[in-house]
Amino acid sequence: MDFVVIGLVAFLASGLTLYSGFGLGTVLLPAFALFFPAPVAVAATGIVHLLNGLFKGGLLWRQADWGVVLRFGLPAIPAAIAGAWLLGRLGAGGVLFSWSFAGHGFGPTPAALAVGLVMITLGLLELQPWFQRLAAPPSAAPLGGLATGFVGGLTGQQGALRSMFLLRFGLDPARFIATGVMIAVLIDLSRLPVYGLMAGSAAGDLDVRQGLLVGWAVLCAFAGAWGAVRWLKKVTIGLVRGVVAAAMLAIGAALAAGLIGT
Repeated sequence: MDFVVIGLVAFLASGLTLYSGFGLGTVLLPAFALFFPAPVAVAATGIVHLLNGLFKGGLLWRQADWGVVLRFGLPAIPAAIAGAWLLGRLGAGGVLFSWSFAGHGFGPTPAALAVGLVMITLGLLELQPWFQRLAAPPSAAPLGGLATGFVGGLTGQQGALRSMFLLRFGLDPARFIATGVMIAVLIDLSRLPVYGLMAGSAAGDLDVRQGLLVGWAVLCAFAGAWGAVRWLKKVTIGLVRGVVAAAMLAIGAALAAGLIGT
């Protein structure tokens, strides 16, 4: 059952998040947490997220707008490190409120509630025609990178904000997706080592079965990304915008309700 659940979640989330630019780690972490201790689940999710990002980058790097990648991604690197460091200093925080369903308890931390409400707000805005007409000048790329990197390092939720900025740069769907993937790789390579230092050697605590499960999740995520790339030429910016908004609303609501955590 664990291989079925993890494999299916990794495959579907990887395919869908290729278009939205975010959500794989957020969706995969609760699935891993069903079968792994929390520190191991976090480490396993980080491994899959980074390797999947590198795989997608290998598939799409030729289509990326490297001018935007550099203007956006380079400022995001120190900002992501700073955000991850601050997260380690602040700690996880307590649960603000709790509720239960089917014998299971849920509740958001302050960070999860704040990020969730922001994502819901941005998701609702993204559905408004007047908001869709807003455009960001190229000069806003470094500011977007700083904000995206810092929020990503602090909360782990860097993709939503990045996608919101990139949607304003007038990129066609293929370039939007490829550019977002390359920026995500830069941010992941910056923040994940900091998380590793804070979490200790959780990844080294994987037993043989857990290691196989992580490997299976990586392969399924690769398959999902490869399948999504095959459909890339048929994707419109309207579809991308809709997927971004839907993902923000769904993940934001789950964070704010405490169903998943940052």
